[in-house]
Amino acid sequence: MKTKTDVADVAIVGAGPAGAWAAYSLARRGARVAIFDPSHPREKPCGGGVTGRALALVADAIDRSGLQARLIRRARFVDAATGQSASVPLGNTGTLRPEDGTPRGVPSRRAGLVVASRAAFDAALLAAARQAGATVVGARVTEIASARRGIRIETTGGARRAGFLIGADGANSLVRRRLARPFRRDELSIATGYFAHGVTSDEIVIELVPDPPGYIWSFPRPTHLAIGICAQADAGINASALRDRTAAWIRDRHVADGARLEAYSWPIPSLNVQSLQTLDLAGPNWCLVGDAAGLVDPITREGIYFALVSGQWAADAAIADDAAQYASRVRGELVTELTRAARFKAGFFRPAFIRLMVHALQHSDTVGAVMADLISGRQTYAGLKLRLLRTWEWQLAWQALANSHRSGG
Repeated sequence: MKTKTDVADVAIVGAGPAGAWAAYSLARRGARVAIFDPSHPREKPCGGGVTGRALALVADAIDRSGLQARLIRRARFVDAATGQSASVPLGNTGTLRPEDGTPRGVPSRRAGLVVASRAAFDAALLAAARQAGATVVGARVTEIASARRGIRIETTGGARRAGFLIGADGANSLVRRRLARPFRRDELSIATGYFAHGVTSDEIVIELVPDPPGYIWSFPRPTHLAIGICAQADAGINASALRDRTAAWIRDRHVADGARLEAYSWPIPSLNVQSLQTLDLAGPNWCLVGDAAGLVDPITREGIYFALVSGQWAADAAIADDAAQYASRVRGELVTELTRAARFKAGFFRPAFIRLMVHALQHSDTVGAVMADLISGRQTYAGLKLRLLRTWEWQLAWQALANSHRSGG
């Protein structure tokens, strides 16, 4: 890394999982790191599921005893058109044992899926970064520009300079807008709904809907349910109408009777194949990570694992002063996987496929295990088709998906 006389070797905009983990990875190797964010840690309007592979990345760095995480035991898939549903066990959901090395009541790293307060999870990562030596600046970044000696950063607390910049500031990233291009509307999803305070569960509910293509979910957190709907931003329905639909779903399904509802709305990158193949990831002295980079599963909209991995790789690139190395690594591994998901997405929410998928889940423990592994992050899209086609119950469903894709769905 080039030695600078400025405030930081590396500046990071955004203190969510991607930014905090990049800061931790850099600071523990001796880099001078400054993270700029006036609002983190905060509760995030998403499901909040943390897969086993994501927890494994950070397990040695954070104090999991403060997460108050909830172990998810089952996922229930519902066909909105027919009302049919299937419940799937989610991997290792047994009683945690002392030999796991985990405080009682906190899921182990081998658990399939846990849901934590995002405020607590993000706080744990940020605390780890601070402890490693990163400086957290509670100022909002207002402008960014390339400069002769690196990157110039204007903040509400004054101007700063850094030799390398990591943009970890989400779907509406200022770093992306200034140094690359903003996401188009067709590259974003709207996630909107309610936090239902005072009720929770140990079961995820995912209701697949064909119009607009997407799903309604109920994700249990330690003290509340995160209930919402996710649809492409260009689907012709606005956030208010989607939230009304969620409110009606809550009433009809009685999933949060008596709860206090707190509304939320948030954009999530949801890129198609073409957008992924032309994705802006890095340039001289800068790179984008997590949501700011568009690294979100187009089907499940899961992004925490990709945020953590990209943050770690961005730290490696900053140490090497080689942003091109980062872009090449992300394209070769993460974007390849996300592109597979984008190809499958075309037919995933079609009524025929939804119906056949739920039917297969009702009648096959093998198919249920595949879906459990997909949700929990243990199953990649690379081997998904082959694994499913080994089960006769899924062959019709996969054929429906293939036909939908060929028809341009």
